Amino acid sequence: MATTLAFRTVPDVTPLLLRAMANHVGRRPAAAPVLPDKVARVARHRQDLDRLAAYDRVCGFTLRDHVPPTWLHVQTFPLQAAILAERSFPFAPAGLVHVANTMTIHRGVGVAEELDLMVRADGLRPHAKGALFDLVEEVRVRGDIVWSGRSTYLARLPRPLAETTPPVAPGGTPDLDQLDRQEPRDLDEPDRRRAQTWRLPADLGRDYAAVSGDVNPIHLSAASAKVFGFKRAIAHGMWTHARCLSALEGRLPDAYTVAVRFTKPILLPGRVGFAANDASDGVRFAVLGREDKPHLIGTAR
Repeated sequence: MATTLAFRTVPDVTPLLLRAMANHVGRRPAAAPVLPDKVARVARHRQDLDRLAAYDRVCGFTLRDHVPPTWLHVQTFPLQAAILAERSFPFAPAGLVHVANTMTIHRGVGVAEELDLMVRADGLRPHAKGALFDLVEEVRVRGDIVWSGRSTYLARLPRPLAETTPPVAPGGTPDLDQLDRQEPRDLDEPDRRRAQTWRLPADLGRDYAAVSGDVNPIHLSAASAKVFGFKRAIAHGMWTHARCLSALEGRLPDAYTVAVRFTKPILLPGRVGFAANDASDGVRFAVLGREDKPHLIGTAR
């Protein structure tokens, strides 16, 4: 039975990420890593409307009575950090790469609704460059699931995770388990005709960090990004995801599933294109760089 990490309010992200990094100083990767069987929860979380307005502005959403689906991902982010900060968590956060994200908005969520938040780790499995795992997120209102998400991360390891390593058994809600598990190759690309061009400023990473709580140094400045091997700061993947959904406002229903894979970092400052077209299963979209090479590919259905 999973151990519950119960918080009275959402925790501060920065100390959690610092603790997560400190946990792995001088620590070798486990030969047979196991994800902790723990669930982080917060009940009756009140949304910060000023922060929501700033988030909408940074990501391009219009102010509405219902919140964007990616905003609910942001609400769960402190609990994601809490799971990563567990001493038993096998991977250092600095080496993690967010490769895919799936979320379902089951109904519109009002700005004034109190939220019950939950996050757990799940689905450890091999990858050619190490291991993949999911952070599974859930938002409920008065006991009913209103939003569910799955963020897939790549943990780079000196050698790929052995096929014999037992994965954590999938759990959680039936809604999540019925979704296709989005690996980095499972989405079809749209027609690459660009509908929009986005010019991204050098300070975009700092602006998004301020409204999301994701203060990973690879996003904040060229100097801090170079420590981790990037030429310049890179845009947050979840900003890019959110910006796609804001570009699709008016084309999506109140309830839908959106899945994206992140294929290539976007260097800041930069300029990218956005392409989207209707398909039989919903809307396909992509963020495109030079020579139309995709940075993100997604489907909303």
